[in-house]
Amino acid sequence: MAKIICIDDDRDILETCKVTLEAEGHIVEIATGGQDGYLKAKDFGPDMILIDVMMDDTTDGFHTTYKFRKNQALKYKPILMLTSINQVTGLGFSKDKGGEYLPVDEFIEKPITPDKLIELTNKLLALPSEKINVGG
Repeated sequence: MAKIICIDDDRDILETCKVTLEAEGHIVEIATGGQDGYLKAKDFGPDMILIDVMMDDTTDGFHTTYKFRKNQALKYKPILMLTSINQVTGLGFSKDKGGEYLPVDEFIEKPITPDKLIELTNKLLALPSEKINVGG
């Protein structure tokens, strides 16, 4: 059982993630934007962070991720970026093509199936801290 925070402005995504992850035995906190998510994460102390990119603005998730990586208590928590930014902007972000400026451990486009969410969650929760992508 892990503590996971899900940060997204889409209530349907939040509820789907919450129900899916709680069914696996995890404790899930939800937040509806980057600032809200960052403040809740500082108090909640998650074992993993799931975050969207386009929330309060089109880059909110990126900025929030950088804040996580600068916070000593949250720096080595795995981050799954779940977003539709590539579909909307066509920019082609990925974990492999920008790890130094996109300090996340997995990057996946929406929609995500419950099975894929569980698979990625298990994978990230098993990462040792030295394998966490804290950026360059």
